[in-house]
Amino acid sequence: MVKVVVRDNNVDAALRVLGNIHKKEGIYRLLKGRARHIKPTEVRKLKREEAVRRAKKDASKRRTIFGF
Repeated sequence: MVKVVVRDNNVDAALRVLGNIHKKEGIYRLLKGRARHIKPTEVRKLKREEAVRRAKKDASKRRTIFGF
């Protein structure tokens, strides 16, 4: 369970911290996926697209630029 401390009645800052925690843990993505039914073919397509995106990101991290 996540707990966020509200200091000096600053609820806005506490909500911002809570939102950042949820983004980091992937709760928003989980809830978005459960909001509607997704066909199995769409699930496979989304997983494939995510894998490609992840592979491109990893490749760009390993890439080194020579001569510039």
